[in-house]
Amino acid sequence: MKDLIQTEVEETERAVKPKTWKDTLWSVAKVVLKFAVTSVLLYFVFRKVPLEKVKLRLIHANYWWMFAALVSFFISMIISSWRLSSFFKSIKLKLDPRFNFRLYLLGLFYNFLLPGGIGGDGYKIYLLNKTYKLPAKKVFWAIMFDRLSGLWAIGLIIVALIFLIPQIDIHMGIPLSIFVGGSIVYYFVAYKFFREYTHYFFPAHLKAVAVQSLQLLAIVFIMIGQDFTGKYSPYLLSFLISALATIIPISIGGAGIRETVFLQLTKVFPMDESLATFLPGSFYIISLIVALLGIYYVVRPSRLEEGLTKAEVNLEIDDK
Repeated sequence: MKDLIQTEVEETERAVKPKTWKDTLWSVAKVVLKFAVTSVLLYFVFRKVPLEKVKLRLIHANYWWMFAALVSFFISMIISSWRLSSFFKSIKLKLDPRFNFRLYLLGLFYNFLLPGGIGGDGYKIYLLNKTYKLPAKKVFWAIMFDRLSGLWAIGLIIVALIFLIPQIDIHMGIPLSIFVGGSIVYYFVAYKFFREYTHYFFPAHLKAVAVQSLQLLAIVFIMIGQDFTGKYSPYLLSFLISALATIIPISIGGAGIRETVFLQLTKVFPMDESLATFLPGSFYIISLIVALLGIYYVVRPSRLEEGLTKAEVNLEIDDK
């Protein structure tokens, strides 16, 4: 794990320093590879579902509902940054909420639009380590638990949605017991080996549920804008499953992966193929619009902490 943390920081440091030809070549290779994977996935998706059908859905969408989806997603990002601050507070790092949210937007921008450069999480580790002399390991685990809380929330909502989908022929006691058992093990491991990060454990996980619920609400808004009148649960479950699939960063911002997963799940659940393709595509556009806000702090880095006093940091530098 130490090697993973060190690699994350070293790659970020290389990205913010003058690059050697090897660094440049590797960055270009990663971008080309991700574009290739994204292109191949989208090619197979649109071989199955004509692009014209998806384009018609976009043209005839109700843009007020699309705007509502954008607002819902933006609020989810505000709560998501608040959730991350809970884990930062666990390691006695008290960031001004404005700075924390600006840094979060900057991280979104790096993740979405600089696929071969600085990762959003890597940049946070680098900046907080550099600014507050906070051990990279501490920041890494704070961010890791932030991600794990999101996965836990997805699991919780998936179990709830399974109740609503009759096509899933499984006794509800099975997924429920797996989730409850997994949650107990998850908390036990966190408390036993990472007790420092459990100070705000439960509030952070409640925030994670709020984040995922708001993103599902965004999907509902998009579907309402398509005059949808059927059952929402198969689409919402497919959205969450596709979100899990994007954990592996092999495409540009998850593009292509979500669409592929959605399309495959139309063979399992009664879903319209064109809508199942339109939903992840439109969600990607909404995510991209919000991520673009972070470019402001790339162009004007001095604005990242503008108007703030020095953030209070009460640290016990103990890298045990």
